Amino acid sequence: MKTKQISIQHSPTLNTVLMVEKALQEAGGLIKVSELKQRLPRMVMHGTVLQILDYLQGSGKILVTTKGVVWIYQPPAELERLKAGGLEL
Repeated sequence: MKTKQISIQHSPTLNTVLMVEKALQEAGGLIKVSELKQRLPRMVMHGTVLQILDYLQGSGKILVTTKGVVWIYQPPAELERLKAGGLEL
């Protein structure tokens, strides 16, 4: 009887994803992954950072290039206008 080995992949928590998003937004431009990891307020495993970057790129918030990572997401102006006016959605 052969047994299959199952690898369980760790999923990042929402707090970790938000922490990486904030660091990328505050970077203000192109940033290398190693520099991003240094700017994070707490240590995050490299694999977890890569998993978060894959998610953010898939959702259209960042662009990952050979030179680094850049935040590209801009919220819709209409939504920002509604939020500023205090309209409850």
